[in-house]
Amino acid sequence: MERRYPRMRFQKKLDDLKENVDQMGQATLKAYREAFSTFINYDADLVKSVMETNIKVHDMGYQIEHDAMSIIAAEQPVAGDLRFIETSIKVSSHLKRISGLASNIADIARHIKDEEIPEKPLFDLQRMADIVDGMVSKSMAAFLAKNMNVARELHRDDDKVDDLFDHALKDITKSMFQDKESISYLIYLLFLARFLERIADRAENIGDRTIFMITCEKDQFAIGKKPEEE
Repeated sequence: MERRYPRMRFQKKLDDLKENVDQMGQATLKAYREAFSTFINYDADLVKSVMETNIKVHDMGYQIEHDAMSIIAAEQPVAGDLRFIETSIKVSSHLKRISGLASNIADIARHIKDEEIPEKPLFDLQRMADIVDGMVSKSMAAFLAKNMNVARELHRDDDKVDDLFDHALKDITKSMFQDKESISYLIYLLFLARFLERIADRAENIGDRTIFMITCEKDQFAIGKKPEEE
């Protein structure tokens, strides 16, 4: 039976790889949402959950890389199948970084849990976080469904995050000048804004990788954008 259906066995391996990347994406998004939630309303249990999920996500990533390389070695895929496997490895790498950045956000929450955050920078950061949440979701949806239109939306979303990042920096800096004693904890908001911006970049990179997987060409809409992070 197995000798008669080598393609079916190969397709099963690809389907399993896709499912594992999907599960990794769901775990990563969970870590991100819990991290920002505990920044808004500190919860020690959530911080612990984020840290544990980060370890889990990294383990999932290593397993995906191992499985992908095993498929390449055993099946010697070409064309679209090979691009899918290579993209799965890249996506898992970006998800590991997103999860790591989520743990950084949770760590920030521990440092500022007793401080009162100024209203304006907090508003900017919440808007950033909402868009970033949507970007991570979109990037995974685009990859799993091979949807180029959704992947391209990430460029516009990233521009919005960049604009809000600039606003946040100005508002946080202004708050520092108005209250010098607040500098010791407001510096953490600068880190938070930077972490959110980096997560957005990673989500955009997943979208770009998805487009390359589909077309075997770099997206013309991405020309002039930041290069993919390693």
